[in-house]
Amino acid sequence: MSSPLTGRRAEPLDDGPDPTPTPTPPAATGQVRRILLPGFLVQVVLLYAACRLLTGILLTVDAARQVPTGWTGPVVNYLTFSAQWDGQWFQQIAASGYPAALPVDSFGVVQQNPWAFYPLFPLLCRFVMDGFGLSFYAAGSTLSLLLGFVAAIAMAKLFEKRLGRRTALLCVVVWASFPAAASLQVGYTESTAMALLTLALLALSSERWLLATSLALLTGLARPIAVPLAAVTLVALWLRWRRRGRDPISAGEGLSGLAALAGCGVAGLLWPAIAWWVTRQSNAYTETMSSWRAGHEITPFHPWMDMSRYYFGETWGPVWLTVAFVVIAVMVLGPWAARLGPELRTWSLAYPAYLLVVLDPFTSIFRYLIPLFPLVPVLVGVAGRARPPARTPWVVARAGILLVLFVVGQWYWIDILWRFVPPTDYPP
Repeated sequence: MSSPLTGRRAEPLDDGPDPTPTPTPPAATGQVRRILLPGFLVQVVLLYAACRLLTGILLTVDAARQVPTGWTGPVVNYLTFSAQWDGQWFQQIAASGYPAALPVDSFGVVQQNPWAFYPLFPLLCRFVMDGFGLSFYAAGSTLSLLLGFVAAIAMAKLFEKRLGRRTALLCVVVWASFPAAASLQVGYTESTAMALLTLALLALSSERWLLATSLALLTGLARPIAVPLAAVTLVALWLRWRRRGRDPISAGEGLSGLAALAGCGVAGLLWPAIAWWVTRQSNAYTETMSSWRAGHEITPFHPWMDMSRYYFGETWGPVWLTVAFVVIAVMVLGPWAARLGPELRTWSLAYPAYLLVVLDPFTSIFRYLIPLFPLVPVLVGVAGRARPPARTPWVVARAGILLVLFVVGQWYWIDILWRFVPPTDYPP
């Protein structure tokens, strides 16, 4: 106890221990906690590493079931198993680049060729291969794995500002366990695209316009997502314009903001323009993309209608297709997504709308859902106006159910889609 006159601690009456222990001051408790617990970004890295380790185990186990193919060579292991399907196109690009002329059959119809695949990931792989003497199998899977960490960190920062730290960590773990999350550590472009996307969204939400411009241009060499990203940029600029009265916009900031919007426009046309310049054929990119489509035609919306009718019938197919997109819109626009903020909500609407226009939906649709990461907080129930703590029973239960379903889904995705069963199989 303390002396009422001096404020100092009085000496005990005997030499024995003080029967009333002094409680640890809150400041000291916080200091001990900071010393013992890792920082936020370290926690993100550790949790994401745990998710990738689990996926690595699933890939390794399933690799033992993969028969040797021309993709894997005579020895099937984790590394050779990680470069199947489109990974072989990236390996070809990393080794020999792009053809100067489009390959055609005897009727002059353009055949499948490397111009369908954006160059940033295979060029980075080539850099790693030359710099460290690695095979494509090692370079591609390692680069994809590392870029996935970048995406997870940027995503955590996006969620932290809106949802809090514990909730951000929870949402990153759920997203990193998504059924198609194995594509974040194999020779595919998902990690590259996610790293650029999350960094670009982080730059836009922080109004760092020139950084957003650079990232937008890089997306034009990584994945065709610049068009929905332009919608987010437009919304971010509009939000900045609305508060110009109390926070004036300088000429430099105005030009930087317009540059970010222009960067998205340039990014959307960059790769088709490069294909035109190299092949001297103005429609080189679209002709190449049509070689993967039924009938060699690219028609907006039509593939989705055909696929819905194939699975659900002539009458119910379009109905269920409409319901699916309405559900996404309701999830994004409803009060349960209020804390996501305008930028993430805009992306969550613009990206599915973009897929509806350009994508030929099939088994690859699971990979294309990975960029819809802002829907994870909505599914977990932590993005509403009244934010619940990350440890409430309802949140833990929802996150736990999602994690179990997602991990089981990973096994099915790897075994049914990623593992190739000769002579033909469905692509992931």
